[in-house]
Amino acid sequence: MTVDHLNTLLLESAVILLFAVVAVRISTRSGLPSLLIYLGIGVALGQNGIGISFNNAELTQVLGYAALVVILAEGGLKTSWQAIRPVVPAAAVLATVGVAVSVFVTAAGAHWLVGLEWRTALLLGAIVSSTDAAAVFSVLRMVPLPKRLTGLLEAESGFNDAPVVILVVAFATAGELDPWYVLVGTIVVELAIGAAVGWTVGRLGAYAVRRVALPSSGLYPIAVLALIVLAYAGGALLHASGFLAAYIASVILGNSKLPHGPAVRGFADGLAWIGQIGMFVVLGLLVTPASMGAAVVPGLVAGAVLVFLARPASVLVSLTAFRVPWREQALLSWAGLRGAVPIVLATIPLVSGATDAQQLFNVVFILVVVFTLLQGPTLPMVARWLRIGEGDLGTDLGIESAPLEKLHGHLLSVQLAPGSRMSGVEVSELRLPKGAAVTLVVREGSSFVPDRITVLREGDELLVVTTDEVSEAAERRLRAVDQGGKLAGWLHTDERSPSISRKKTR
Repeated sequence: MTVDHLNTLLLESAVILLFAVVAVRISTRSGLPSLLIYLGIGVALGQNGIGISFNNAELTQVLGYAALVVILAEGGLKTSWQAIRPVVPAAAVLATVGVAVSVFVTAAGAHWLVGLEWRTALLLGAIVSSTDAAAVFSVLRMVPLPKRLTGLLEAESGFNDAPVVILVVAFATAGELDPWYVLVGTIVVELAIGAAVGWTVGRLGAYAVRRVALPSSGLYPIAVLALIVLAYAGGALLHASGFLAAYIASVILGNSKLPHGPAVRGFADGLAWIGQIGMFVVLGLLVTPASMGAAVVPGLVAGAVLVFLARPASVLVSLTAFRVPWREQALLSWAGLRGAVPIVLATIPLVSGATDAQQLFNVVFILVVVFTLLQGPTLPMVARWLRIGEGDLGTDLGIESAPLEKLHGHLLSVQLAPGSRMSGVEVSELRLPKGAAVTLVVREGSSFVPDRITVLREGDELLVVTTDEVSEAAERRLRAVDQGGKLAGWLHTDERSPSISRKKTR
């Protein structure tokens, strides 16, 4: 590659990225999932569009795996452990037993209704049985579901990639299939080792990041993402589930009160968007629409079996023992969104040379596009119809914590978002614990030192200095006032950390 080639590539990449950024705005207004727009960009650039020739399934698989690691990292870093902890057992069952039910019901439908040979039908069932983390995380940002359901969907989408990848590789490999008990044993062992690797890297990494004073705040996001990639690579090289290792490590790191946490999450968020855009565009390039006519009917039939039979059956079998109400089970059934993950997994048979691999890829592509169009935009409507939701999404308080190591303290930067109930509260009414104080208020570009009767307003940014001993109590108190106003605590307001959208302090 010459410099001229590089310049042309950078120009084309910048135009695609800018168009994709605008597409996010369009998708938000229209309800159309952004992943379909990115796929459309790839298809438009491909052989039946502008004419770019691309048929490297192996490169697509490699890039897809790399993007999935980053997407899982971003999702894990933003996942509140307090939100998902009560539902982890249910999510684990849904991601394992539920996946098995979904695979066999979908395979049975593909065999009897579409006419696929049993092994190919099982391979199709495995490919499409994983919910997509990128699709689920993006939709959950717009649908005001109860925290219990949000946590369950987040945890399931983070967990279920691991067993599905194992099944797809097993079904796509040439030769006789291993007995079912060998497959189950392999899945259990690989998940256990992957979980152990992720837990170890997450705990040790959090310990190190909290105690090593790096010379620049920009190094913290790099260190955290490197730890998550280390967990994935370590798990994969041990022939375990690298995806599960990456997700667990990211959840632990995201809930460990790391320095410059909002900067870490913002960095991961940007990388995840780039990963999604790049992955979908490349997948679109790999598609040849002119050759997909024969896959339309099988894709629609298999998709109908998956959405209307397999997913509800997997939810029913997995969650009935946890006494999940039927309304919530119905919503969880409809919220099992597919996205890039099945299409990436469909490249595994292409690379391994499995029977009917190209036809299988086309069927999966049709299924994902059609049923994402059906489920994504209608999920808010289904939630309202089932009377499940918590009203409008509130804007959470943005807090960034920076350590003051020599002073044994912390500096909290607090941003009062629109709708914050802290607006109108006097500084003295915050009732911060002894050892914490509001030292500065920044309002409309000007800063001043507040007194006890200073009234806070929307848009204010507060600098709160605390000692080590009371930093967590001060943060909990600030969040409680943000949710409940000046009477928080007296009215039994929950002071536990909610799901928070943090904002980087400049």
